[in-house]
Amino acid sequence: MGKLIALSFICCLYNLTYHSAAASDDFKKDSTGWKAGVSSVVITPDESMWMAGYAARNRPSEGVLHDLWAKALALEDDKGELAVLVTTDLIGFRGNYMPDRIRTRLKTKYGLSEAQVILSSSHTHTGPELMQAPEEYLGLDCSVGQHSPVQREKIRRYSMKLENQIVTLVGKALDSLEPVRIFSGNGVARFAVNRRNNTESALKPSSQLAGPVDHSVPVLKIEKRSGELLALVFGYACHTTTLSFYKFSGDYAGFAQIELENAFPGTTAMFFAGCGADQNPLPRRTVGLARQYGKTLAAAVEAIISDPMRELSPRLSTAYSKIDLEFANPPPEKDELLHILEEDSGYPEYLRDRAKVLLAQLEKGMSLMTSYPYPVQFWKIGKQNIAILASEVVVDYSIRLKQIFGEDLFVMAYANEGMGYIPSTRVLSEGGYEGSRSPVFTTPWATDIETKIIMEVIRLEKQAGK
Repeated sequence: MGKLIALSFICCLYNLTYHSAAASDDFKKDSTGWKAGVSSVVITPDESMWMAGYAARNRPSEGVLHDLWAKALALEDDKGELAVLVTTDLIGFRGNYMPDRIRTRLKTKYGLSEAQVILSSSHTHTGPELMQAPEEYLGLDCSVGQHSPVQREKIRRYSMKLENQIVTLVGKALDSLEPVRIFSGNGVARFAVNRRNNTESALKPSSQLAGPVDHSVPVLKIEKRSGELLALVFGYACHTTTLSFYKFSGDYAGFAQIELENAFPGTTAMFFAGCGADQNPLPRRTVGLARQYGKTLAAAVEAIISDPMRELSPRLSTAYSKIDLEFANPPPEKDELLHILEEDSGYPEYLRDRAKVLLAQLEKGMSLMTSYPYPVQFWKIGKQNIAILASEVVVDYSIRLKQIFGEDLFVMAYANEGMGYIPSTRVLSEGGYEGSRSPVFTTPWATDIETKIIMEVIRLEKQAGK
């Protein structure tokens, strides 16, 4: 509790300083200088393969509801500073193996630093499984299922193709830069429900909902100098878990993008996920509901762009770092892992699989992680601030960061890499699903996780503001 009070005090002091500095805006209405380019590519698997998102899956995919996409938006300000946002209809990159490979290639080929690139995922639970680092497969050999040689090869082959597609996609966006104007705004959509405070099976249309939420819909509008729309970038803080069947789809986020691109032909619609780790679309489980939520989200975007928006001056700055997040307990020892693997231990299959991996790593003489190098990122697009966080972040982070930087802050989660749930101090103290696990699963994160992340965002905002 003392750490939380100290964090609140520091944040209040920063809030006063920040809003005083931000009150003046040097943007002039006749300012020009932005350039932007977009590119899109279908990333739907061309064969049946294992899907990501639900531990209970017991077979590969069985068709396609609608295509999955990767999309890139390249921005250049009037000083030639570049940044690229990549959005994908995927569960997310597991760990840093694929993101590091992609970033290395983007650095080599286009000169883009880590700070200049965001690899964003919608976190759809009806997308394909992605490849992890080789050591994450130790001990998982089996003849059938997700970890069978056949499925593992399909996952590897798809992931390699995806990596190439993303690198090419970024190049095409950079090659298509043209003069634009950029606008920002925030709308609202209210279908996200805090799943920690509301029991899905007990909810009725008349139920009063409980728990913190963030119903904002952040929107960037990129407009050609002719006035035509080039791209719409929008976000929402809610799990993309309306659907749980065996057809590939982008869930409600996919439907929202389809809806906007149909409404505005020639426009590229790009979705990013906010801090929705403890938020679900409820009710759910049907295509009709996924389509409904997609239309609701698209309507919120349309409402924002139909009214005057804040035009952003052509100034771009980016910052990126990694901070060590520690765990509450030491990594599990061999006896604990063997206990998890006992037939009557009561542990779920996904945790038993994780125990197999960690046990195999120990048997090979490898050390288990005692902390995780967590990526934090910050972008300034004109006066529009964007905080970018990795993995599955609970909604408290969005609420706290907006208390510091203002309600117009964009907060993006599920970015760059994934390592599990990122709980707040509140969620850790309450326990439960989102608070009881870390990358090693058998121990939660240390209690200072929220303080460390919030303070690093504050530091990066100052760095980006220089």
